[in-house]
Amino acid sequence: MEMPDNRSPPMNYRLDNRTAAITGAAAGIGLACAKRLLEAGADVVLIDRDASQLERVCAELGQRARPLVVDLLDTEAVSALDARIADLVGPLDIFHANAGTYVGGAAAEGDPEQWDRMLDLNVKAAFRCVRSVLPGMIERKTGDILFTSSVAGVVPVVWEPVYTASKFAVQGFLHATRQQVSQFGIRMGAVLPGPVRTALVEDWPKAKLEQALADGSLMGAEEVAEAVLFMLTRPRGVVVRDLVILPNMTNL
Repeated sequence: MEMPDNRSPPMNYRLDNRTAAITGAAAGIGLACAKRLLEAGADVVLIDRDASQLERVCAELGQRARPLVVDLLDTEAVSALDARIADLVGPLDIFHANAGTYVGGAAAEGDPEQWDRMLDLNVKAAFRCVRSVLPGMIERKTGDILFTSSVAGVVPVVWEPVYTASKFAVQGFLHATRQQVSQFGIRMGAVLPGPVRTALVEDWPKAKLEQALADGSLMGAEEVAEAVLFMLTRPRGVVVRDLVILPNMTNL
């Protein structure tokens, strides 16, 4: 269902009286999702390490947007995440593990230090965030946990082997954990976008990026946000466990 810009979602797409938290929310997909959830009526905690950008966007978004500065590579800070979110908005209904980074290129020519940082953020930090928020959801017997995964999590992408591996890890963790917690009324799923116009594609080879811009094979972050809202507003007895969203011109 296509929803025009500058309109509130229809009633069955509402998230009134719900609380949400999104990592990597100061820009890109995370910010687009925060905006969409706010439009749908949720109170949203925007989590990012960029304090100045976070304060700026929250000031623009209004009182229901709450900034929370966290370095997701700080394990102690991540362990305390659920309590800090609760201090801002109360018990958490929705957690979106969105933060991530990208490294592409040939494995034989890659920088293992860059790989380590990407794996720390895309995999270990995401898993630690879920570990922080999950016990409270289990106790309350309700909740939604979403990951921003990637089509690279289900289709090996030849020019990004380590990034692909990080997203395959996310998919494995997500679906094994989903089967553990569904008995508590908790839904877990992933949105798996193809190429999106965000800062991450700036690391693509110049020729590849120019071709993608020319042939229209990049999506806007807002398209991903619409998919996330759809996933979160299904009846509680329904889970969208994987939602792949691609530009029509993508040959994946």
